[in-house]
Amino acid sequence: MGDVANSSIEFHPKAQQQREAPHAGGFGCTLAELRSLMELRGAEALQKVQEAYGDVGGLCRRLKTSPTEGLADNPSDLEKRRQIYGQNFIPPKQPKTFLQLVWEALQDVTLIILEVAAIVSLGLSFYAPPGEESEACGNVSAGAEDEGEAEAGWIEGAAILLSVICVVLVTAFNDWSKEKQFRGLQSRIEQEQKFTVIRNGQLLQVPVAALVVGDIAQVKYGDLLPADGVLIQGNDLKIDESSLTGESDHVRKSADKDPMLLSGTHVMEGSGRMVVTAVGVNSQTGIIFTLLGAGGEEEEKKDKKGKQQDGAMESSQTKAKKQDGAVAMEMQPLKSAEGGEMEEREKKKANVPKKEKSVLQGKLTKLAVQIGKAGLLMSAVTVIILVVYFVIETFVVDGRAWLAECTPVYVQYFVKFFIIGVTVLVVAVPEGLPLAVTISLAYSVKKMMKDNNLVRHLDACETMGNATAICSDKTGTLTTNRMTVVQSYLGDTHYKEIPAPSALTPKILDLLVHAISINSAYTTKILPPEKEGALPRQVGNKTECALLGFILDLKQDFQPVREQIPEDKLHKVYTFNSVRKSMSTVIRTPDGGFRLFSKGASEILLKK
Repeated sequence: MGDVANSSIEFHPKAQQQREAPHAGGFGCTLAELRSLMELRGAEALQKVQEAYGDVGGLCRRLKTSPTEGLADNPSDLEKRRQIYGQNFIPPKQPKTFLQLVWEALQDVTLIILEVAAIVSLGLSFYAPPGEESEACGNVSAGAEDEGEAEAGWIEGAAILLSVICVVLVTAFNDWSKEKQFRGLQSRIEQEQKFTVIRNGQLLQVPVAALVVGDIAQVKYGDLLPADGVLIQGNDLKIDESSLTGESDHVRKSADKDPMLLSGTHVMEGSGRMVVTAVGVNSQTGIIFTLLGAGGEEEEKKDKKGKQQDGAMESSQTKAKKQDGAVAMEMQPLKSAEGGEMEEREKKKANVPKKEKSVLQGKLTKLAVQIGKAGLLMSAVTVIILVVYFVIETFVVDGRAWLAECTPVYVQYFVKFFIIGVTVLVVAVPEGLPLAVTISLAYSVKKMMKDNNLVRHLDACETMGNATAICSDKTGTLTTNRMTVVQSYLGDTHYKEIPAPSALTPKILDLLVHAISINSAYTTKILPPEKEGALPRQVGNKTECALLGFILDLKQDFQPVREQIPEDKLHKVYTFNSVRKSMSTVIRTPDGGFRLFSKGASEILLKK
């Protein structure tokens, strides 16, 4: 069976433990202490916990929380913790304002050419060249325009400016509305993310953003940890920390060896309970995001201000400063050998464009560029033909010489030829082609939202439009992912339906209730229905929920058994994984022996 050492920690004060001194806000730990604690790993972290707090129980007492009951779920207390230790929220970069989007739209090369042409055209419409009335310039100036055309000459420049304004406003508004839509989708997704915590002794599903320092969080297989914490009790817990360290090997966590759990890491095996010690920008993930410039505009401004006060640029080390109450400290990423390499990789990722064009948008953009090149060629040919025709007609056919007094008149004509060439170029470039695809996809996304289909990437609509066959799993997609026990084999008897409790001997019934109640994740449970007449709510692993429902169908209750044998009293838990294909739990019996409960694939258990 292997080592069955208990990975839980007994909570008892030590003789050498220092007297707990009150800190800011009445808590026994400051933000700086907790942040420095979470930068430690392994035996070093465990030693720090023992020296500063005695044990994890002492840390919980400092944070005014209970390892078993959690926080009191008092709104004023929760708000106080958010003010002192921060919120579990990493502020995104501020969205660009409408004026910034307008300015970006004005940076288009074609629009800049149009703007210059429009301004020059407007200027020339109100400018009369000195040699315009001169006989020496001949019919070039006299016959160029009649009086009505001269008075209406400003219309051409104004029309070009008006068209530029329309294009810029439409482009900026489209970008602004798209950004607003995606911000709304992101906010909705964040609100739907929840995590299991213990408050007032009850397991609650709370939004990730509502977590506070001092919360007792339940962690289980498949979870993405939303905050930093110290493990109180763990059962065969293995964490994937590759998102922070780059190491692909799973890290075994236990309360007596390496109790530090970091936000942004994945629980690959096991389960446990941790006390939250750092949230939001104060967590290790939040610190890294802040250093990489993803912690919000406010953090970047503080960083720049701090660097200006230092008066020196540091190329070997990136510094960022966060002011929180009376705490001013330097934020550093993980203290590991891979820290520098990880930061470089993150910086490279940050430089990569976040959004790529879809296949159709890419092809249309390429087509627009090709048409634009052809339009540029045609506009250049048009300008050359007009200039050559003007020169031949004026200086060859009419035999006139280039006079200094006629230079402004000639220049005016050359500018008008240039404007004609620009007009040809603008008409030829189909800039609205990719934009039309974007608008149509955005419209499709909006329509699908009404059907409760959340599309996060516009190009997904185009990709799914080309799908000819869709392969889907059954559970949770074609079914409701709600299972029940329909047959059982108990006491050498095969039951094709739920047996009556009286059909089972008291010993078998008691063993069955204990086996199912104990040998399952304690986060899995059956709750009363939200509406009268509805089915009971299943929380946690659906297979285990079916077994717990089997207990309820036998007119028994699993909760008293779990209260009698709490999770931290379990001697050893071998959690289910793809290799083991079974779950086993070892408990101590009153006579000092051990009892093993197992469940799993029948072909695996029968071999044992």
